[in-house]
Amino acid sequence: MRYLAVLAMLMCTGCGTLPDGRRWGQDATVTPGFERIKESAANAARDPWVWAPLVGAAVFQVDDWDRRTADWAQQRTPVFGSQRSAEDWSDHLRTASVLAHYGTLAATPSGDTPAQWFADKAKGTLVHVAAVSGTVLVTRTLKTTIDRERPNGLGTESFPSGHTSTSAVHTRLASRNLESIEMSAMTRTSLDVGLYALTVGTSWARIEAGWHYPSDTLVGMALGNFIASFVNDAFLGLERNAARVAIAPIERGAMLHFNVGF
Repeated sequence: MRYLAVLAMLMCTGCGTLPDGRRWGQDATVTPGFERIKESAANAARDPWVWAPLVGAAVFQVDDWDRRTADWAQQRTPVFGSQRSAEDWSDHLRTASVLAHYGTLAATPSGDTPAQWFADKAKGTLVHVAAVSGTVLVTRTLKTTIDRERPNGLGTESFPSGHTSTSAVHTRLASRNLESIEMSAMTRTSLDVGLYALTVGTSWARIEAGWHYPSDTLVGMALGNFIASFVNDAFLGLERNAARVAIAPIERGAMLHFNVGF
């Protein structure tokens, strides 16, 4: 009964429309056009949560830092206290990422009538399900192709981390959903920080648990963020806030205004 009450609350929150009068999911499409696909891919590649983890994964290859860090984390378990606890927490944090994603999805404004709400929510949800499924497929393909042995020696599917890529795709999609929900900038920023903490926590938990090297989780993080950003921006049909520059005249000169949406 409690879960039904939460679902009903989210559905009520998701009523209404976006500031431009459109509904979340209304413009979802499988044919966004080449220019939008190209732009979305380029923007996703430029995202710091994509390129920075890849740079970090490369740095960990220097002087065998990857293995040394993994060994140290398994032995010391400084955050979670034990490998068993770290493994449990990696599952819990990944699950929290999934719940955060679909909770924010339900709260996006998709219209005032039940017919509109369900139709547009279904279209938008299919886009997000495609992003999650794509992440799982690419992760699984890389695991079986690269065949890297895990730090604990239990199997050869270390690269990349599936827990981390799954958490990353869900939290990035949740962050995109927050952009469509009316709230203060401080609240949105706080929620975004919490979402990224879920992925970072999942990543480190997998290292302490002995299932992955740091580079495994960093690549998983980059992979999930890239696919989420690309698929959402290319196929959901929402226009994101772009950077704007304006010059306003003032006494004895002019003032430059620079606004950018996040």
